[in-house]
Amino acid sequence: MNFTRWIRTSVMTCSSKPTSRLISSQTSPRQVPAEWLRRVLEDRTEPPRLYAWTLANLCDSDASSRSDKAPAVVVGTRQRQRDDERRRIYILGIGNIGRLYATFLAKNADRPPITLVVHRKELLEHWRADPGIELVRAGKPERNADFDIEWWTEAEPTRGPIEEPAAGSGGGAIIRNLVVATKAADALPQVDRLRRYLDGGSTVAFTQNGMCKLWPPLGDAYVSARFPPGAAPDWLACVTTHGVTSLGPFRSVHASPANVLVGNVSIGGGKLGGGGGGTVRPSDYLAGQIVAAPGLAARRVDTRELWVAQLEKLVVNAVINPLTAVLRCKNGELFTEHDDDRVPAVIDLLLEEASRTLLALAAHPSSDGILQAPRPPVDGEESANSETSQVGEASEDEALERVRDELLERFSLERLRAMLYGVAAKVGENTSSMLQDVRAGKETEIRDFNGWLVETARYVGGDGEEARLPAHERLVRLVVDGKALTRGELCRELLGDKGDM
Repeated sequence: MNFTRWIRTSVMTCSSKPTSRLISSQTSPRQVPAEWLRRVLEDRTEPPRLYAWTLANLCDSDASSRSDKAPAVVVGTRQRQRDDERRRIYILGIGNIGRLYATFLAKNADRPPITLVVHRKELLEHWRADPGIELVRAGKPERNADFDIEWWTEAEPTRGPIEEPAAGSGGGAIIRNLVVATKAADALPQVDRLRRYLDGGSTVAFTQNGMCKLWPPLGDAYVSARFPPGAAPDWLACVTTHGVTSLGPFRSVHASPANVLVGNVSIGGGKLGGGGGGTVRPSDYLAGQIVAAPGLAARRVDTRELWVAQLEKLVVNAVINPLTAVLRCKNGELFTEHDDDRVPAVIDLLLEEASRTLLALAAHPSSDGILQAPRPPVDGEESANSETSQVGEASEDEALERVRDELLERFSLERLRAMLYGVAAKVGENTSSMLQDVRAGKETEIRDFNGWLVETARYVGGDGEEARLPAHERLVRLVVDGKALTRGELCRELLGDKGDM
């Protein structure tokens, strides 16, 4: 079966809810921006069995090794209570954002058990030598070592207990609460690798920058391919505006306190909606812990508000991050006025292309399900959706058009410009995460920021020139090539002759 036709069929069979309209019948193969989905789904292998290495697996050389006759997996030797596993929060990825969430979740009055999951054995060894997360706040370091820590790998330990992740959950190793704090490009591949340990009672919260890949239409296709009907996790996304700077392994500076928005990602099969209503969802526990965490300043929002907030944050990231990475400057320097400076024109060009893309996306049929998602009642009032359920399709269409009219203003160039400069005023002294990655020699998230905008523009606009974002395309190439430019050089690269005074 044609790959794109398969995606379309998967989405259409996921649900008879509004989500079923997510891909237009006129969508052509060239319009589906599914490279990430293609890479994931072309891997037909079963998800691997993983082993949860702990400090006990890093015994000194004189510790006795496991007998060859020992069973391959011994479940439950950590003697965790089932109730603890239901409450336990696993944080996958202990970079800046992972440290931030771990620190503040540990401050909850009803503190959940927390397990940090690192991606290298060296980090487990580092913790053994120097345990604890250190977060510097207002110039004062706060240190907390009261966490479990594990390394999940396909390599079986040669000494110590041999267990899989979430071994104490009972009825099989199932992760109930997972916070994914990796870089954007790694988030879904890591979750896909863990799907053996996820089911309909699991909740997965994505905290990274960029758009969550499980938004319609492609998220529905991914879920239908990877999970049996009704057995997919509840998906959350977090829009995190806190500024955090790394000081090394397990050490960060909370450079600019801000807030978090958390909500359910819109997925077919009845999991489309807001953060309220009378139905208890698996995600309520983890979302509640995030909202209650002192210092995160988190608020739960409905699906539509979450989607819009992620798009707006993406625009900020797609301007500040790559420009500071290329100019090798702090955030505030980007907005400092210089004589004969055309950087403001570069910023406006990037914003104009982003505005055009977001407006086209809001008008596209693939967004219908999100814009029509049920919204929770406000201040104890009867749900705003009860009236809609009693009216005809014409009224639903009118309501959809009203929402789109609101987004015309929200995604306008003027509104996005005001939002960007407002954020810039708050984070001027910060170093962007992309510049931190460049200096550390790490892969950046440019393809998940600007690259996402370029792909989405092609998806909603077709092959015409109006669907191209030349400034964002050139900026992606500059960052991928590791270019370091002066302000004048940057303007000539992105503005061409218009950069010459």
